[in-house]
Parts: sequence; C-alpha cells; structure tokens
Amino acid sequence: MDITNFEIAVRLVLALVLGGLIGLERESMGRPAGFRTHILVSVGSALIMIMSAYAFADTFGGRYDPARIAAQVVSGIGFLGAGTIMREGANVRGLTTAASLWTVAGIGLTVGSGFYFAAVLTTFLVVLTLVVLNQLEWNYLSTKHEVMTLLIQDTPGQLARVFAVLAKYDVDVFNVQLSSDDAGEAKLDLEVEISPKFSRVKIIEELVSTPGVKRASYK
Repeated sequence: MDITNFEIAVRLVLALVLGGLIGLERESMGRPAGFRTHILVSVGSALIMIMSAYAFADTFGGRYDPARIAAQVVSGIGFLGAGTIMREGANVRGLTTAASLWTVAGIGLTVGSGFYFAAVLTTFLVVLTLVVLNQLEWNYLSTKHEVMTLLIQDTPGQLARVFAVLAKYDVDVFNVQLSSDDAGEAKLDLEVEISPKFSRVKIIEELVSTPGVKRASYK
C-alpha cells in the first residue's frame, strides 16, 4: 500500500492546522502547553500514524498491525499531559490542557489515517467546548469568585497572619494584588472562593481582629 508525497504533505499540514487551532485557544488562556506544543503533538502523531500504516505495509508477510505503534501515542501522551497539571494548595490546574493534548494526539492519528472529516469535526467540537462551554461554565455552573479587600500594616509576617486565617476557613485564593503607601499601610486585594459551610461575616470578623489588619470587606 503506497502513499504519495503530496498526500503525506497534505496530512501533515492539516494536522498542523487542526492542532494549532486548539493550541491557539490554550495559548490565549496562558496555559503552559500552548500553540507550539499542540502543533508538535498533532504533527508528531500524524507522522507516527503515517509511518505505522505505510512504512511497514509490505513487511511481515501482510501480518503487520499498523495500530500497534500508533496505540503507544495514546498512552505515551499521558506523560506530556502530566507535565501540564499543577497543584496549588487544594486546587489542581491543567487538567483541561492535559485533556486537550490527549485529544490533539488523537486528531493527529486520525489525520494520519486519512479520516479528514472526523479530524476536522473533532477539532471544531473541541474548540467549541474550550471556548463556548468555558464561558457557559463561568456564567452558570461554577462558583463565583469574590474579591476581598483588606487594609493591613506593611510589616514583615503580616501576610502570613492573614493567610493563616484564610486557611482556617478553607478559603481558596486565586489572585493577590498588594499595593503599599508611604504611611506604612498596604492595600491587599484577594480573589477568593469561599466554602459555603463557613460564614462570610465570621471570616471578616476574625480577619479584622487579627493584629495588623485595620479593615476587611468584600467587593
């Protein structure tokens, strides 16, 4: 079974385009595996599939199974995906990017096999999921993040005292902005997610009673 150089080029370029579309979305979200990584995974997977299907087609008396080499891509991509997963306190980030890398590997294998429609449709569905459903999740399904503002003394160890209180009430902190002035005070803006099992009023009361905290409130 033969394949022309033109067909090889078409498959590799299509794998580049489809992988790049998904990688572009991940890049725009500032994820560790972005545009180039997704392209490399997709093109590499397509190349492996082409080699598996055609390089050894006339070998082993026709008993060669082209799926054996390609199957290793699906399991092997897990090591690359694991590198995008990070743990930040009680939160785990990067699972969506790891899943997109795994899917891009599948798209590359599909393009390498010549199933263009399936690859293009899958790419469309993945981009739709990452862009549209992500917005839907933020608007309707996910817990809203709140902004907590504190006025604190700008002294060593003050942040540690604040975060000790937040940890006590299982408050997840996603973003921190600190601005100081010449009067020895600092404004601390925290993007937080508060567990429903704890009272917001109770958290504010304990923060205000913490030495060095002059004021605390939600926006």
